[in-house]
Amino acid sequence: MSDSVVKATYQKYVLTFKRPSGTSRGVLTTKETWFIQLQKDGKTGIGECGILRGLSIDDRPDYEEKLRWVCENIHLGPDRLWEATIEFPSIQFGLETAFRSLESADPFLLFPSDFTNSVKSIPINGLVWMGEEDFMKQQIEEKLEQGFTCIKLKIGAIDFQKELDLLAFIRKNFDAETIEIRVDANGAFSGEEALEKLEKLAAFTLHSIEQPIRQGNETVMADLCRKSPMPIALDEELIGIFTPTEKEALLQKIQPQYIILKPSLVGGFRGTKEWITLAEKYNIGWWITSALESNIGLNAIAQWTYTLNNKMPQGLGTGGLYTNNFDCPLAVTNGNLDYRSEESWNTTGLQF
Repeated sequence: MSDSVVKATYQKYVLTFKRPSGTSRGVLTTKETWFIQLQKDGKTGIGECGILRGLSIDDRPDYEEKLRWVCENIHLGPDRLWEATIEFPSIQFGLETAFRSLESADPFLLFPSDFTNSVKSIPINGLVWMGEEDFMKQQIEEKLEQGFTCIKLKIGAIDFQKELDLLAFIRKNFDAETIEIRVDANGAFSGEEALEKLEKLAAFTLHSIEQPIRQGNETVMADLCRKSPMPIALDEELIGIFTPTEKEALLQKIQPQYIILKPSLVGGFRGTKEWITLAEKYNIGWWITSALESNIGLNAIAQWTYTLNNKMPQGLGTGGLYTNNFDCPLAVTNGNLDYRSEESWNTTGLQF
């Protein structure tokens, strides 16, 4: 890049769910996100700062103030800004993407590969949201019809027996060799009841359970990981752990079977790579998941994820959730995420 000045601006954007989406933390109808745009030498770069209210460690009153500071100090460059935003992982992700976008010939083609050339696909899990039993059953049937071989169920919001009945419904029709089932409790179980519930869930030959108890109970979680009849994946537990030393200490103490990495929540690509390096050191499996970003953030995560060469189904199927998302080349086909390079972007709605 030349010596001319990079100019930075930011914008808030509110995504609207097509249907209210349930988790154990409540029902989502909208999702706030922020975009950073960089301009230099007539070129444009864009990055998404995907914050999740009530979950992101950077859900703070001074969030917009930090974004403004970043734009005013964009001359510091990507490395110094990454360090300066260590407590704002979604801004780290937005900045990494924006600088990469600015340096690319096409602002949305960030990591050219067989994926972006429409030669290869990324296997993904089909996400089934919490809701009434009939609604969840309907989603399960749709995912199976759509060709998914791995589905992920959000559990912990309706009656536990009904959730077991839903798993029984799947297993009555599809064995574990045909359909892989992941469940995500989002911390819904208490420490006292967790092991008993895990034993009941294990009867359905599940791949894993994400975050059975709330984050921050490391001793209880470590005990669960030792005793659980099924693999446990840490998700929310990784949020707010900033340094490699802290990350290593957490993995050593809990010793989970898997970790799930959302770049917007754990420090962008650089922070995610630190987790991956440590996970592989301790023989812990991992996969990448989006955090309800718009297609701009999802596009960056998907392209980067492909370069990691992880063959497991990834959690990247959230592009169709919103009424006001941006048209893009990403498409879900037969349980895979494809990049249709002949399709173009439409970012109408952004006010840059």
